[in-house]
Amino acid sequence: MSAPTRRYEDAVARYFEAWNAGPDARAKAVAAAWTNDGGYTDPLADVRGHEQIAAVITAAHEQFPGFVFRLSGAVDGHHDTARFSWELVSDAGGAAAGEASAPVAGFDVITLDGEDRIRDVHGFLDRVPEGV
Repeated sequence: MSAPTRRYEDAVARYFEAWNAGPDARAKAVAAAWTNDGGYTDPLADVRGHEQIAAVITAAHEQFPGFVFRLSGAVDGHHDTARFSWELVSDAGGAAAGEASAPVAGFDVITLDGEDRIRDVHGFLDRVPEGV
């Protein structure tokens, strides 16, 4: 694995650590993954800063209790930008990657700063339950 590839994979790992952190660890995990003024944008949210990002993550866990986010496929990156797919699966094990029992799935593009922290996330939702 090349150093640039590892850089993007590490950033994405921190991203998922933040999304899957429990309430007591969430703020610290968000701060480890994002810059102080980092942003998160998807069709349902457009926020900036650690507190607002943590609030979006908290809302997702309140809407889907007992579920976790996981990488679905490989991380691809260049020039401080990476892309990857993800899915939301049951914490009890979940479905194999790509199976329909993952109620939410998407694709994110992140940009990193010079210290490999996330500056911005642009998220796209590929599968969302009706009414969300």
